[in-house]
Amino acid sequence: MLNLLLIGRLKFEDYEVDNIRPLLVASPPFSRLARRYGERRLARFIGVSEILIGALIAARPLAPKASALGSLAATGMFATTLSFLATTPEAWHQRRTEPKLSPAGQFLIKDIVLLGAALFTVAESLRNIRQL
Repeated sequence: MLNLLLIGRLKFEDYEVDNIRPLLVASPPFSRLARRYGERRLARFIGVSEILIGALIAARPLAPKASALGSLAATGMFATTLSFLATTPEAWHQRRTEPKLSPAGQFLIKDIVLLGAALFTVAESLRNIRQL
């Protein structure tokens, strides 16, 4: 959850907009949103979403239902991020006989672990709700 808060905050920095540009323009839904609203505004929306999701997950001791909602949203967010592996040509080394992740692909692949963590926190939050 702290990662989401910190990463969400970065989306308000110009260099982070530059960092995520290849991912946004290669993704059909995000490229349409970037054209419509602009890359900077889209990055800020993503940042606000990440901060909100992180805050909801952190609310587990006080509000397990809100935490479960945040964890479900995180699951969707990380699944979306992993879809960039399929849509971003820069995620793979192009001139290889077998697929190899590029540095951009290596950056994206970490979201498998975060997806697992989100699923774990969904289960924990739902367990806490049942115990109430």
